[in-house]
Amino acid sequence: MLDGRLSITEMADQLGISTKTITRWEKAGKVKRAKRDWRGWRVYSSEDLEEMKSFVETVY
Repeated sequence: MLDGRLSITEMADQLGISTKTITRWEKAGKVKRAKRDWRGWRVYSSEDLEEMKSFVETVY
């Protein structure tokens, strides 16, 4: 975690799902799209993690 931000890999590890699942959910509109850094990489906040955790709990 850098500056309180998570990468998509760190996010997936925390949630116990794959990075492809997160990108698929984003494209389908099931979860909000991640912010991007200057490189175009997805970055997530701790609030994003909590929101996605609650979504994962409803799905699984």
